[in-house]
Parts: sequence; C-alpha cells; structure tokens
Amino acid sequence: MAVGKDEVLSALAKVRSPNGAPLTGEKVLSDIVVTDGKVFVSITVDAAAVKAWEPVRAQAEAAVKAVPGVTSALVALTAERAAGAGKGPQPAHQAQGHNQGHSHAPGQGHQHAHGHSHAPARQATGAATGIPGVDAIIAVASGKGGVGKSTTAVNLALGLAALGLKVGLLDADIYGPSIPKLLDIKQKPETIGGTRLKPIEKYGLKVMSIGFLIDEETPMIWRGPMVMSALTQMLREVEWGKLDVMVVDMPPGTGDAQLTMAQQVPLKGAVIVSTPQDLALIDARRGVAMFKRVSVPVLGVVENMSYFVCPECNTRSDLFGHGGARHEAERQGVPFLGEVPLHMAIREKSDAGLPVVATEPEGPHAKVYRDIAARVLEQIKGGPARSAPKIVIEA
Repeated sequence: MAVGKDEVLSALAKVRSPNGAPLTGEKVLSDIVVTDGKVFVSITVDAAAVKAWEPVRAQAEAAVKAVPGVTSALVALTAERAAGAGKGPQPAHQAQGHNQGHSHAPGQGHQHAHGHSHAPARQATGAATGIPGVDAIIAVASGKGGVGKSTTAVNLALGLAALGLKVGLLDADIYGPSIPKLLDIKQKPETIGGTRLKPIEKYGLKVMSIGFLIDEETPMIWRGPMVMSALTQMLREVEWGKLDVMVVDMPPGTGDAQLTMAQQVPLKGAVIVSTPQDLALIDARRGVAMFKRVSVPVLGVVENMSYFVCPECNTRSDLFGHGGARHEAERQGVPFLGEVPLHMAIREKSDAGLPVVATEPEGPHAKVYRDIAARVLEQIKGGPARSAPKIVIEA
C-alpha cells in the first residue's frame, strides 16, 4: 500500500501540541517528504519551547511510523529564536541548528553552531559512543565542493578493502549524495524487523546513503536539526555488522554534519581532500583547523586533480598548479597522503559507477588509491580511540 502526504497529515492531526491543539493546526510543520514509504517531517518551533516540544516530536514520529505503508520515519525538531532574544546559556542541542541556505520570516534568525554571534562560547561535552561492531570510523572531508571528495572516499574505501579489511561506506553528504551514482546503486535498502535498515553491498563494501531513500531530483532543503537526525539514524539504525573500518563521505564545508559526527561517534581521524590551487587550499585549511578544534586527528591531506598527462603526447601539465596540498600539509604539520592525477579514466569510470580500484585493480590509478589507503591504515592502526571531545559552540 502506497502512503501519501495526506495519510501522514491525518496521523499527525491526532498528535497534540503542548497547548492541547492538533499538531497540524499549530503552523509548525515546515517540511514533509514522503518517498517510497520513507517519511521525513520537520517541526519548527521557538527555541525557548524546545523542551516542551520534544515529547511531541517523539509522539509524532511514533504516529507516522504506525501509518500503514510507512517503512521508516524521521521527525526532526528545528529551533528558531526571535531576533534580539536573550543570549544567555542554552542547551547545546538548541545551538546546533545551522541554517543551510534558508530564508527566515521577518524578525527571525536561526541558531548557528559556529562563529556568527558575539555571545560567549560554551562547551558541550559529547558522549561519543562507538557503533557496535565497527572498529574504526574515518571521515573524508573537504573545505569546498568540486574537489573530488566523494570519488576519493569511494576509492579509498575500496583501497582499504583491497588490503583485506571489512569496510563500510556511509554517504553523509545529506545535501548532495553522490555515492549512489558513483557505485551505480539504484535499489532501495531493505528493512530488518521494521526498525533497522540493511546496508546495500557493492564491490565488497557495505554502503548506506540518504540518496537510497530519496528520489534523485528531490531537493534536500533541510535545516540543521534534520541533518543531525538523519545522520544519527544512518549511523545508529543501520545493521552494519562487523566492520574493520567505516569510511564516511562528509558534505563539503565545516558545519552541522561535521559537528554531529564529532559528537556522535569516536572518529579515528579525518582525511582532507583538496586540489592544488590556492582557493581550494584556503578552504582545506579551514577543514584541518575545524577537525583539530573538535579533537579529531587529521590523518592527512590528499591532492586530487594533482596533474594531467596528455593521453596523446604523454606530456604532463599542472593545470591547477602542483604541490600546493603537500606544502599545506607540511605547514599544518599533518601527513601528506598522496597525489591523484586528473585523468579521463577516473572521471569516466566514476560517472559510470565503475570505480577504478574495483574495475581496473591492476591499473596505475588504482595503485595510487591503494597507496593512499595503506598510508591511512598506517595512521589508524593501533591508534587509541578518541574520547568524547569538548566542543566549543558559538551561540
């Protein structure tokens, strides 16, 4: 039985707000997405009322899950505050809703998780607990988009698997999931017992992505708390099984997803991907600084699109400059993991869902990624698990 938006609204109408009114009559439902039995709902309330609304959020999620045809449900609570409101200490979870390109009603401002306010910094102690069965979790990140981070994440995961490890790949790029295309995965994940998702297996990897649950053309217009809820669900409500390492493809930038990962799981470290030109390196520098700030070790820097070798004349050209990422790694005091060339084969294979490490394992490009994977493994092998960090949050 296919479920639609009307059935979801009908279920939500039976949930009462803190005022005793039907939830659907309170003008707080800002996002409802229904796709193949997967339901995503956003409730937007004033920041001061978050504590009173949290039980309502839980009841709403339970009500939606009970709708026939719903296979999974995620209800996120988004906190906003009026402009000029008092900036005294607030619970950390209220301060983490970073607005991702959304406009606000006049006189409203969304609470930011970093650096846009003059309120004093606060510290929140994260209780970062591991994922059962997963020995190590590493993040692949970049300071900006368009540097080949997802391609690197896929081939790094495959490179680690080629070294004999059991590897999972989590696509945490909520706004622009690329893993379904890069691995040519079109099927939807199965549910286990109606409560947990089964990762899809491809090329020996266990894979999960929000892109498996949402149509490719559906715009991901999600506020910060929805991002954090979705990430937590993909981390905690997926049957990952026994993994030696989980590779997490992060969204570009330094925002909610990065903070959520640092708070939710004990990351072994982060791999930063950059291209050689100065503009990308500026953003990569921010990425390194952000992970250092939340006490996540930086495993190293990868220089992607490092150079181009003409297939006709075999002449090498440094289209974006060369060596910038290596010099930045040295300046930051972090390892340099390697150079990946700009090559047609890597691009064509990636677009076709045929990553070079899996489909051309004896080729020179696969060797580059395997060498990077070996250096990453050396960084995390035998290293102590990171304790939960103290994260400084600007209100």
